[in-house]
Amino acid sequence: MSIIFTKKEPEKGLLVSLKKKAGRNRTGRITVRHQGGGAKKLYRIIEFGQDKLDMPAKVTALEYDPNRTSFLVLLEYADGERKYILAPNNIKIGDEVVFSEKTKISPGNRMRLKNIPVGTMVHNIELDPGRGGKLARGAGARAQIMAHEGKYANLKMPSGEIRKVLNESFASIGEVSNPEHRFLKIGKAGRSRLMGIRPSVRGAAMNACDHPHGGGKNKAPIGLKYPKTPWGKHALGVKTRKKKWTDKFILQRRQKK
Repeated sequence: MSIIFTKKEPEKGLLVSLKKKAGRNRTGRITVRHQGGGAKKLYRIIEFGQDKLDMPAKVTALEYDPNRTSFLVLLEYADGERKYILAPNNIKIGDEVVFSEKTKISPGNRMRLKNIPVGTMVHNIELDPGRGGKLARGAGARAQIMAHEGKYANLKMPSGEIRKVLNESFASIGEVSNPEHRFLKIGKAGRSRLMGIRPSVRGAAMNACDHPHGGGKNKAPIGLKYPKTPWGKHALGVKTRKKKWTDKFILQRRQKK
């Protein structure tokens, strides 16, 4: 599906310049490797919450966002204020969007989970009511409402995990735009550099003093039972989930690939 963007400059009042970190933390140490450079870009301020309830807004533009995989739509409210939101799939210029406790099921409309019928696809879902959307915000992402039980809604997340979310939380109707993003091929190293990704060297190509996989003449196996990071830690199959207190909200874990 070809996307026709609106031929206009980004909304000036919704742009902000962010300083590049190149993978460094507040003390200047590199904590995320292989980052740096990249094309210059301004951050678009996006409305992930619902500040203006029960005030209709008109879609005036469909725009590309260099900071994320999905597209953006520019809303103009009845009072003249303009805001960016994540573009739902199949939304068109001229459509009306409403944020309300309960409204019609239409792409882009936003309401509380308790008022959304079972089976509906939603995105930009709040975890804590009033704190703004946190879940299902990437290109093509969507979650399905499986059931309403007490004060919780059971949602099937994009990963396949089924999770309980408070019924008072807001969510937007439909799936996020640009679902074809998953078929994207970078194509060349130069494009990776424009995205701020620096080259990554294989551990097996390094010297023994630089990496546990290094050393040896010509192409050689790593000589270890499992792959390691440059600091000797397990590189694969390591559990990264630490906030165990949220386990009670997960009804079914995602399927392992």
